[in-house]
Amino acid sequence: MKRALLSAMPLAFLLTAPLAAEPFLPVPEAVEQALVEHPRVTAARARLEAARARAEGQRKGSYEFTVQGSFTRRDVRNGAQFSEFDAQINRPLRLPGKARLDRTIAAHSTDVAENVAEDARHEVALLLAAHWFDWLSASAQARVDREAVANYEAALAAIERRKTMRDAAQLEVDRAQAALADARRTLEQSTGLAALARNRLSAQFPTLVLPETAPEVPLPAMAVARLSQLGDMVVANSHQVAAAKAESARTAAVADRAQADRIADPTVGLRLFSEFGGIEQGAGVVVSMPIGGGHRRAVADEADAGASAARADEQLARFEVIEEATTDVTEARFRIAAWQRSRESVVAQMAALEKLRRGQQLGEIDLADLLLGENLVHSAFRLEAEARVEAMRAITELRIDAHDLWLAD
Repeated sequence: MKRALLSAMPLAFLLTAPLAAEPFLPVPEAVEQALVEHPRVTAARARLEAARARAEGQRKGSYEFTVQGSFTRRDVRNGAQFSEFDAQINRPLRLPGKARLDRTIAAHSTDVAENVAEDARHEVALLLAAHWFDWLSASAQARVDREAVANYEAALAAIERRKTMRDAAQLEVDRAQAALADARRTLEQSTGLAALARNRLSAQFPTLVLPETAPEVPLPAMAVARLSQLGDMVVANSHQVAAAKAESARTAAVADRAQADRIADPTVGLRLFSEFGGIEQGAGVVVSMPIGGGHRRAVADEADAGASAARADEQLARFEVIEEATTDVTEARFRIAAWQRSRESVVAQMAALEKLRRGQQLGEIDLADLLLGENLVHSAFRLEAEARVEAMRAITELRIDAHDLWLAD
């Protein structure tokens, strides 16, 4: 038989570029454009601008001048008629300390919105990575399957030549044809899945220009110390934690503001009037002030409870991000280890296939056993490709979560 699957299968996983080169990822400039133009990021930025406008209104406050007036025509029975008017201008005044609290609330509100916007960008980056690696994974499987089909075709041609020389039976030809048909079916499926993954990637990120063929995935290698460092960076650079911390500070300021509002702000105004056709004129100061009661106390209690809930949410956000960091590091470690075991399996299956090939050439091994060995090597290469992609996917997601890739501050 002609050289079998092992011999023709490219050992790309042994020759792939190192991780540091990152040729398997889209260029950073293209990623930046894809992230900025994604609707989720665009919406988050718009909400950030709205939050900034609200914060500016919070700082200035709703303390505006109010003008009111009246004009009347008085008719005294059996007497004269008189024109009278009354004019008044009023403005509420913030009591001391409330303006400072309003500025604090505004600052924290903006901080919350900025971190939420950055977290939206983070989520879109993870979405891009997920679709990108789906495409790489399916394409890697298709490459392996394509090589397998080529080798089964060569094997069938060799068997058919032997049959014409009366050195092989029709049964062997039938078995080789069946193996080739099964390999072609697998190739059709993996090719279709690769096209489907590419279409999904293009649908989510239409501005991202994709190469004609998916790049090769490099060897997944990263030192344990570096993985731990990235895990620490996930927590330190988390916008989810920063947003929860800012929200906790904001609600605490809101609670302080509600407590301060139990003493209502006074309204001070200037009043001018003219009565009896100008016979009586006057000017004065007008002061009004609500007397706080149960409603203001209930509002303050509600704000205090909201602040307590926000503090708990901040703690929960920290728990979730720590869990995320631990999960990312753990997954990266076991994915790398799984790939190493799959690589060992490929080497072992290749060695076994060499022995089967020699035995078949000597007439000691049946073709069915050789085809089974070919199939096992094919499966081993498919598993290695899948494990390699999943390991690189885990490393890449860890780097994104740590803001070491695409989101560097």
